[in-house]
Amino acid sequence: MKQSFKAKRLAKHHKRFSAGSKLNLVSLMDIFTILVFFLIVNQSEVRVLQNTKEINLPVSIAEEMPAENVLITVLPQSIMIQERVIWQQEDAIKKVTEELNSGLIKAIKTELSYLSTKRPLLTDNETKNGRAVTIIGDASVPYQVLKQIMAACADSDYRNMSLAVKQVAKSKIKRG
Repeated sequence: MKQSFKAKRLAKHHKRFSAGSKLNLVSLMDIFTILVFFLIVNQSEVRVLQNTKEINLPVSIAEEMPAENVLITVLPQSIMIQERVIWQQEDAIKKVTEELNSGLIKAIKTELSYLSTKRPLLTDNETKNGRAVTIIGDASVPYQVLKQIMAACADSDYRNMSLAVKQVAKSKIKRG
């Protein structure tokens, strides 16, 4: 028996729509592209300097965010520059001694001079204020040791220094 034109058309229509629907990936890709650009543009201004569980930062009410600088990490037993250990001892730093002073200063100056040779051209601000460095020091490290480290930085033309601290909300500060 010969099918009519209408029967052929209906059979073709039922065959086409009886199969499952297909996922349109073009629209999905467009949505994810827009989402990525939205997240990049609207990222927050929170900066995490380093995620080290060994460091207990001192507390401060600093309001200025740190810049991306050379990073010196001062732990009780070791000192790292740009996450590379340059000096280490077995027991914690308790006080500044001549042996500590000479070895520590020499190691810091050597590493900072190496880092300065990697970027020899200075901006106008760096020429005026010196290269920038951020020091993250554990709260248990004596201030005398930090002073020695800062002096070594200044001798290596890293005079624009910042000390990283844990920021405390103003509402927690007791006045009076």
